[in-house]
Amino acid sequence: MLALARIRSAAPPSAVTAGLIAVMVGVTSSAALVFTAAKAAGADERALSSWMLALGIGLACTSIGLSLRFRAPVVTAWSTPGAALLTTGLSGVSMPQAIGAFVFSGLLILVSGVTGWFSRLMSRIPVPLAAALLAGVLFRFGTGLFSTMHGSFAVAFPMFVAYLLARRLLPRYAVLVALAAGVAATVFTGGWKLGTVRLALATPVFTAPEFDWKVLVSVGAPLFVVTMASQNLPGVAVLRGSGYDVPVSPLMTWTGAANAVLAPFGAFGLNLAAITAAICTGEEAHPDRERRFLAAVWAGVFYLCVGLLGATVASLLAAMPHELVLAIAGIGLLATIEASLVSALSDPASREAAVVTFLATASGVTLLGIGSAFWGLLAGLVTTAVATAGHPRRAGRTTTPDPVPDKAPAR
Repeated sequence: MLALARIRSAAPPSAVTAGLIAVMVGVTSSAALVFTAAKAAGADERALSSWMLALGIGLACTSIGLSLRFRAPVVTAWSTPGAALLTTGLSGVSMPQAIGAFVFSGLLILVSGVTGWFSRLMSRIPVPLAAALLAGVLFRFGTGLFSTMHGSFAVAFPMFVAYLLARRLLPRYAVLVALAAGVAATVFTGGWKLGTVRLALATPVFTAPEFDWKVLVSVGAPLFVVTMASQNLPGVAVLRGSGYDVPVSPLMTWTGAANAVLAPFGAFGLNLAAITAAICTGEEAHPDRERRFLAAVWAGVFYLCVGLLGATVASLLAAMPHELVLAIAGIGLLATIEASLVSALSDPASREAAVVTFLATASGVTLLGIGSAFWGLLAGLVTTAVATAGHPRRAGRTTTPDPVPDKAPAR
């Protein structure tokens, strides 16, 4: 009985489910970019599996280690915009030169953590703007739940109905019930293609880095910029907007160090997660805010599984129904989107700037290779500066938020 209680405490179903959904969303939404980037550098099948192994180990170590250290749901991810950048940036670049660029980018992230400059930058961002940034980042995933109904009504609608009923009867397990309904619906409609799945363990392949200054400037530096602006920036906003005041510098230091160490095996970019982290910071992950770090720990466990079975990931992605991933991501983020909007619009003085931040971020605009999260925040800060020009600064805190109230329990 005591052993069962310990297992239940370490592996609450809601936290395990949140961690699983976070990894499902993270892998299915961008793993194809990772494979494309690796092939652009001339990676063969063994090198591809090594890339996934290195990324999986890095995400597992950082997610589990940082979450246990700070008792907060610190979820890490590979750099999706970084992978998109590499799909074109690595054309004509040898694998050793590409690895050198990965090491260089990781070291730059490490330096940003050691010096503390990124933490100082984040401390100047008003809380409503950080919350609006998060809501904008998650917007397309929230609407994805309903847009999926257009072409896959038989899958998405039963999941939504199951979620609503579970929110009233079994609120702690609402997302799990929706996921089960989605799996049943996709099995019934024949969406799975399990015949294409093959099991194989990944093996590490070490590539000695080669530091070519042209590649460092054209690949390594842009990789660092897009990772910081499009991933770490909204990643910190997720934690701050959810009420977790985790020190930023150690997060940058450890993710940068892990990136640099694992780069010779294919870890091109490790950073804070934003969208997948939001899945682990909401009420659905655990009713007790102080225990939600377990969801991030379990996400790390599942990322380790993904890494070890890196050669299997591609075949599993081809077998999994895409509409199932879109629908469960939208359902899992409903509460977080609600809490973010409430926080973003709570202060009348900054409401206009928050709306600008939300709309610009949700637009998905990309300029100079940098995603909408950066430009949305910049637009909000400019709006704030213009609105407050010539007026005395309002008293009160604008940096560290009070904990965002959870979504009210189902009535």
